[in-house]
This record gives sequence, C-alpha cells and structure tokens, in this order.
Amino acid sequence: MTDNTGGVRFQRGNFVVSDLERALVLYRDVLGMKLDFVKDSPDDSYSYPVFEIDRQATMRFAVLSTETQVRTMALTEIRGMDLPPVPHPRRSAIVLEIQDVDGVLRRARDAGFHVYEEERLVTHDGRVGREVGIVDDDDNLVVIYHIPAAAS
Repeated sequence: MTDNTGGVRFQRGNFVVSDLERALVLYRDVLGMKLDFVKDSPDDSYSYPVFEIDRQATMRFAVLSTETQVRTMALTEIRGMDLPPVPHPRRSAIVLEIQDVDGVLRRARDAGFHVYEEERLVTHDGRVGREVGIVDDDDNLVVIYHIPAAAS
C-alpha cells in the first residue's frame, strides 16, 4: 500500500533502449544494479501513448534495483521500429552515487561504452569528489559520482 499523504514518492526512472540485453550489460554488469524481472508489455500498455510508440512495435521492460533502493530503474526495449537519435543537448540523465568509480569506469570502457573525461566535483557545501558521464548504446546518459567521507 502506498501512503501518498506526505507528498511525492519517487518510484523509478526509465530509459528507452533498442537492445535490452546490451543495455543490461551497462546497468546490471557495469553499474551493479540487480535485475528484478523482465516482462513483455501488453498490447494496451500505457507506454505506447505516453512514449509515442508505434503500436506495431513490441515492447518489453526490465526493472532493476540497487542494494538500497527497490525497483528504482526501468529499461523499456522497443522492437520493430528504429529509435530516432536522442537530441542534443540531452534532456535527461540518471545520477548515481558509486563507491567503486574506478571499477565501474574500467568495466564500462572494457564493454565499449562511451565514457567522458572525469571531472572534479565540488558540491554546494564545499565537499570535493569525482564525477564521470557514461553513455549507453542508445545515447542515454548516466552520471556517476563519489564524494569520499571526510577524514576524522
């Protein structure tokens, strides 16, 4: 049961992809998310009108979790139609706090994903960390970051 009396509860983000197995290489194998399930979408799925998908196409989706957040990410695969290129500047991204930035970057590069140059992250309150963008095969952007705990 969902108690919505306190305002908004973020359920999950979603990226549209053309090849679910390839997308899972990034989101599951590289980033470390857990695959909860994969399901074919019904012919009357609400995704058709809201994503403006041709009803001749077929869809399936995967739902993923992190160690601390249940079913927080979805991937919707569209088969039977070409996905147009994502316009630039990109209009969306997911941002993930990652403990093992170097491991993720190594795995992403080894798997052939585009990895941007790392930047120094300075937060609004002066903490310093690292941030890096990674792009999946459908041009969806994932920004990873890590801010080390302050030395005691």
